[in-house]
Amino acid sequence: MGKRGADEMKNQVLQVVEIANQDCENQIDQSINKNQQHPYAFHVSGPRNVPSINWRDLINSTWKDGNYKRTVIACFIQAVYLLELDRQENRTDQIDALAPKWWTPFKYKLVETLIDQRDGSIFGAILEWDRSAALSDFVLMRPSGAPRAVLALRGTLLKGPTIRRDIEDDLRFLTWETLKGSVRFTSSLEALKIISEKYGSSNVCIAGHSLGAGFALQVGKSLAKEGIFVEAHLFNPPSVSLASSLRNVGEKASIMWKRVVRSITVPSSSENSSNSDEGAESSTVLGSKRWTPHLYVNNSDYICCYYTDPVEPESGDGGDKENVNKGGAMNNNNNNNNNVGATMNNCAAKLFVFSKGKQKFLEAHGLEQWWSDDLELKAAVNNSKLISRQLKSLYSMPPHPPHTQQSPTKARLLT
Repeated sequence: MGKRGADEMKNQVLQVVEIANQDCENQIDQSINKNQQHPYAFHVSGPRNVPSINWRDLINSTWKDGNYKRTVIACFIQAVYLLELDRQENRTDQIDALAPKWWTPFKYKLVETLIDQRDGSIFGAILEWDRSAALSDFVLMRPSGAPRAVLALRGTLLKGPTIRRDIEDDLRFLTWETLKGSVRFTSSLEALKIISEKYGSSNVCIAGHSLGAGFALQVGKSLAKEGIFVEAHLFNPPSVSLASSLRNVGEKASIMWKRVVRSITVPSSSENSSNSDEGAESSTVLGSKRWTPHLYVNNSDYICCYYTDPVEPESGDGGDKENVNKGGAMNNNNNNNNNVGATMNNCAAKLFVFSKGKQKFLEAHGLEQWWSDDLELKAAVNNSKLISRQLKSLYSMPPHPPHTQQSPTKARLLT
């Protein structure tokens, strides 16, 4: 009897363990199925027909294709959005998390997340080339054109835990057209400096979407002033601000005033010669190396569409029609006007415009459009009014000597 009772108890225990294992497996399967059906899962909303990295890239690198590079970098930014969503929704392990699926197919790995100390949210991430993952597919070395490290910055996330700080930085830009007072600017600049010194600026890329693109533009510009030029990809960067609107009003008033002055006074020959000397000095400075970010804008997105506005010649500075010949060039009797034009022409960016007729704002401002299969872009090195205003300070000052020596503090951080 005792032996039979022990066997029955053993069978009951085994049944309980088996039921518990089945429940655990069912929970895992449900979690996997739930994530597979999630609208932000890579296979649901990610790019289609993207070639995978293999040994052929050693001969003909896929990263040299601009469409491929744009797609991959946009996916990296999407991963940063999902890192914060994973944090908010407690998806901590690799099985549940959505974000890793957006960088692992491209042989990159997450090495650091950028945390906003005000609310603990993730607003950026550093992704590095994953050599071990590449070797498993017989990719012996990093393909030409693939960055060693990418600093990706997300934009505004309309979720309770982080919306307050996101909107705070949005309003900062909307009011002052600068983000330098934000803790995210300081953290991003420090992170970009570290990876630039670790890998070399030519092997580093910074990218952002919406508010993140605003941070990326201003961080990249700050490094460019120090002579450190990194590749930048900016998706739907903000172009609307109160400061910009007031500046436009002031510029129009200045143009009208100059027109009045020109109608009253005639510049002397000595003034013309001094302007010519200033122009010669300016052109020397402008001949230095330029930082040329890549901007991706949609004409239907009222947040970024003002980047497509062309440079308008100032009427008071030779912008009158009678001072322009049929070839579109200014007459030689106003050297100062030519210098202004030279400054504007040197403040350039690679502007990619997506125009698909009239679209709803959320569709035109969304990140998903930049990896869609039917994407048609108009590419040009564009001298827009807004780009010229934001970048001209880089070329109105003597070029900074290249940054080659690491500070002791940074050297310790890299080891």
